[in-house]
Amino acid sequence: MKIATVIGTRPEIIKMAPVLDQLEKKGINNILIHTGQHYDHEMSQQFFLDLEIKKPDYNIGVGSNSHGKQTADMIKSIEEVLITEKPDFIMVQGDTNAVLAGALTASKLHMAVGHVEAGLRSYDKTMPEEINRQIADICSTMFFVPTEESAVNLIIENIDPHEIFITGNTIVDACRRHLKIAERESNILNELNVTGDILTITMHRAENVDNPERLRNIIEALLELDDITIVFPVHPRTLKTLKKFGFYNKLKDSPNIRLTKPIGYLDFLLLLSKSKFVMTDSGGLQEEAITLNVPCMTLRYNTERPETVTAGGNILVGAEKDKILEVYNKISCDPRLYKKMKNAENPYGDGRSSENILEAILNSYNAGKFDIKSPEEMGSHLRREILTVSEDIEVSKFEEMNPSYTVHMVFQDKIRFPRPDLNIKNKMIMVQIKD
Repeated sequence: MKIATVIGTRPEIIKMAPVLDQLEKKGINNILIHTGQHYDHEMSQQFFLDLEIKKPDYNIGVGSNSHGKQTADMIKSIEEVLITEKPDFIMVQGDTNAVLAGALTASKLHMAVGHVEAGLRSYDKTMPEEINRQIADICSTMFFVPTEESAVNLIIENIDPHEIFITGNTIVDACRRHLKIAERESNILNELNVTGDILTITMHRAENVDNPERLRNIIEALLELDDITIVFPVHPRTLKTLKKFGFYNKLKDSPNIRLTKPIGYLDFLLLLSKSKFVMTDSGGLQEEAITLNVPCMTLRYNTERPETVTAGGNILVGAEKDKILEVYNKISCDPRLYKKMKNAENPYGDGRSSENILEAILNSYNAGKFDIKSPEEMGSHLRREILTVSEDIEVSKFEEMNPSYTVHMVFQDKIRFPRPDLNIKNKMIMVQIKD
């Protein structure tokens, strides 16, 4: 078996590193295709060395451009690689333009696609990431979802539950893997000369940094937090607007705020692990924070990581000064609440996500599920019914006894994903029936 993995940005590389480890460990022939959306030296060379993973076999180097041109260039180049290499399976991760291009290209070539971190939904179609993740899921044949909630998102969209695998999130594997390297290699705390409690903040989303009112609210809230050291690695986009709207000097002159250039991943991971709080509008950082037991305040009004909020490790504060200050003061002044957030159960698993993903891939490959062909028989009619199950039986046994039925949803206070071992006695279920 040959597996091709498409990556394009730093978060994808970070989250796929433990999966690439598993491929190497199992001796599986694999090729790594880097689209080069991030094209500086760190991204193209040093970053792979820092994380101790293989360098890409192909570096397309599309660089930065409009969404349309960037995606078109990726599709053209990825198609050439896939036709040459003829992999049995293609993996994409997340919600970037590289994910969109990789999944779409492979599906057009009738190649099996696995989407790592499938099923996330913000339902905010102004976010390009939301469009990318939805299209990638349409194109995929295997769905590696981090949580039951993301699995439910997919079955509501009529994805076959047998192709959905609740694996946990590779961010847990990655944080554990990479923090060991960071603790060995990073000297960031000495370089920043910070002591005591730390609040780390990141901002990069257009809805925050390009909107002067929202940006002002966030900055004014930060300026009132004078009881903690604030470390603010400033994204280039954010730096530009901070200066444009006249906020940069106010932050720079504040004695407890450390403005820095963007910090490398390993340095940032160590900084995050030593922080008392984090504020962010990043999706991935919400995951890293709960994995590293750091209470998170998210500078957004919605999140495609709602599990972090449900678990109690993350609070949405939007971009309103009063709300930000209210939540910060509430957490910092209530030791019990802080402890509860810090010790929130991680919804993303136990750090075995990459192993779970590879196990699912191998099982599907051995079962011959990667051979995508046109139908050779007359298509059967598919209908749906809602039933109430009275017998003491699990999903897998129910389907075994009713071979034309697929349990699609289970209703138990809320919609539940039909895990094979889920007992459905006295529960309502939706089944798909092939006539």
